[in-house]
Amino acid sequence: MSSQDIPEENLPAAQDTSHGAVKLADEQNPFADPGLPPHEPRVQDIDERAAKRSERTVALLFTVSMLATIGFIASYVTIPVDKSVYIWPIGHISALNFALGMTLGLALFCIGAGAVHWARTLMSDHELADERHPIEASPEVRAKVMDDFRQGAKESVLGRRKLIRNTMFGALALFPLSGVVLLRDLGPLPGTKLRHTLWSKGKLLVNMNTNEPLRPSDLIVGSLTFAKPEGLEEHDHGFQTEIAKAALMLVRIQPDDIKDKRSLEWSHEGILAYSKICTHVGCPISLYEQQTHHALCPCHQSTFDLSDGAKVIFGPAGHALPQLRIGVNDEGYLEALGDFDEPVGPAFWERG
Repeated sequence: MSSQDIPEENLPAAQDTSHGAVKLADEQNPFADPGLPPHEPRVQDIDERAAKRSERTVALLFTVSMLATIGFIASYVTIPVDKSVYIWPIGHISALNFALGMTLGLALFCIGAGAVHWARTLMSDHELADERHPIEASPEVRAKVMDDFRQGAKESVLGRRKLIRNTMFGALALFPLSGVVLLRDLGPLPGTKLRHTLWSKGKLLVNMNTNEPLRPSDLIVGSLTFAKPEGLEEHDHGFQTEIAKAALMLVRIQPDDIKDKRSLEWSHEGILAYSKICTHVGCPISLYEQQTHHALCPCHQSTFDLSDGAKVIFGPAGHALPQLRIGVNDEGYLEALGDFDEPVGPAFWERG
C-alpha cells in the first residue's frame, strides 16, 4: 500500500527528532548515549482498515481457542479410553490421547498466537527510555519500615497472648494438609497390586509367539523364550497392565551350570523362569548370551547372570530379577507353582 492510498489525516506527523537524539560523552558520563532509532509507524497505525483486519485475526484466533477447549472437554467425556485410531505415519495410537493433545495444543497455541499478533500490530510500539534509579530504599524509609514492624509486633500482643500465638501457628501448619488430601483424587491407591501378578499355582506357561502352552521339550539348551500366564489375551482390556508385571523369560541351562541352589530347586530340568521386566526402570529384557548365560537390558545395559539367580553383574539395576517357581502338570505342560516371591520391576517405596 502506497502513501497515496492513505488519507492525509492518517499520515504520521513530522518525525520527532528528539526520540533518536544522541547525547555526547562528557566527564560525568564517559560513554555516549546513542539514543533510540526513529520510530517507524506500522501500516495499522495509519490505516484503520488494516487495524480492523488485525483485530479480526486476533478475534478469530481466540475463537478457535475457545472451540478447541470445548473440543477438549467433549473428547474427554465421549471418547472411550481403550479406543485406538490409525494416524499416518505414526500408526495405531490412543484416540483419547490424540484428541486431548491436539485440542489442548491448538487452544494454547491460538491464545499465544493471538496475544502476539495483538501486541505486534495493535498495541503501542513506541520505545520509552527512563533513567535508572537506586533499587534499595533510602535510610529514612528503611528506618520507618522497621519502626512500623516493631510497632505492629507490639500491638499484636503475640508475646503475651500465647494461646492465640500457638493456635495460629497450629492452624497455619495444618492448613496445607487440605491440599495433600486433594491428591487422593489423582487415582485409587495401588494397594498390593504392585506386589502380585496373574501367576498362581497351576497357571500354564503360554508361549508369547504361538499362544500355545509350553512343554519342556519346546525349550532347548541355550534358547530364550518369552511366556505369559494362561488366560491372558492381547484383546483383554487390562492386557498391557497385567503383562507389564507378568511377562516371563524362560531359559534352559544345563543343571550342572546353575550356580544358585535355590534357582536350581525352582527350575525344571534346567529350565529357569525369570521376570522379563528389568529392575532398573522397567524395560523389557530381550538380549541373551548363551555362552555366559547373561541377559542384557537394551535400555541402560544392566546385565544379569541367569545361572546365578539373575544377580546384577553390571549396570544401574538395583537387585536381581525375581524368579518364578515352575514345574510340570500331569499332561506334561509347564506350569507355575505360585507367584513371584517379590515385586517385579523397579524398586518402589512400598517394597518390603
